Amino acid sequence: MQASPAISTPTWNVGDICVRRIDETPLPPATAAWLLPQATPEVVAGQRWLHPHYADDQGVLRLNSHSFALHIDGLRVLVDTGIGNGKQRANPAWHNLHTDYLQRLTTAGFPPDSVDLVILTHLHADHVGWNTREVDGAWLPTFPRARYLTSRTEREFWAGHPMDEARKQMFRDSVLPVEQAGRLDLLDVPPGGAAITPGLRLLATPGHTPGHVAVELSSHGRTALITGDSLHHPLQVAHPHIGACVDTDPQQAETTRRDLLDSLADTDTLLLGTHFPHPTAGHITTHRNAHHLRPVSPTDRA
Repeated sequence: MQASPAISTPTWNVGDICVRRIDETPLPPATAAWLLPQATPEVVAGQRWLHPHYADDQGVLRLNSHSFALHIDGLRVLVDTGIGNGKQRANPAWHNLHTDYLQRLTTAGFPPDSVDLVILTHLHADHVGWNTREVDGAWLPTFPRARYLTSRTEREFWAGHPMDEARKQMFRDSVLPVEQAGRLDLLDVPPGGAAITPGLRLLATPGHTPGHVAVELSSHGRTALITGDSLHHPLQVAHPHIGACVDTDPQQAETTRRDLLDSLADTDTLLLGTHFPHPTAGHITTHRNAHHLRPVSPTDRA
């Protein structure tokens, strides 16, 4: 019998912190056209640096679904939990998936029962799916020892926001079971950010959703920022006016992107995109009064 290929875990070092990308699935080519309708092939063609990693020859943007996992201050931390397996979703690309995500997570050194903290940048279906898994017909927390953490503003917004049936279903199978198990913690995140543990802060990055947060990591003078959906694709680095069709406040989302990019431009901070395809990470540089992403390739670990 032929042996299965080893699972590779892309890894970036931020001081003493090793950040691992836990792949779930590439998103279909049609996703970007729906999500970022202003990202036309003509606009994409004007950014040659997007090729070949971030866009194909036809100007179609590539997007992925993945999590980031890291050890920090003695904690095993997971940032966002993807789409999940076996979930009923209105989006056909997300419906009833069967991926090897948990195997990849375990191979990377993060078996579900070892995870201490799950940070949810916001409460959208493609960021909370692996919060739970089905056991004997019931949705139970995938990470039974972990505290799940999101911003209080985020949870309270959805508590008072009218939901269609698809979003209600997502809350029923991926958010409410965590709350009912007493595992969800809500955090006030002021404009200056909220420290979670040494080297780990949440930054308020509203617009995509009201309580959206990004995750800042720091160690030995090195820093990194995990975007969540404050940025969906590297094209938005050059064109921050391009927003997502699901931004709850498009103007605020653009302001957040511009402020974030200006703060990171020409610094050593590593940007880690929650939906960016390989190589996923890079530094923001300025060229002719516009921002670009200079990729930083991972050191793959089997």
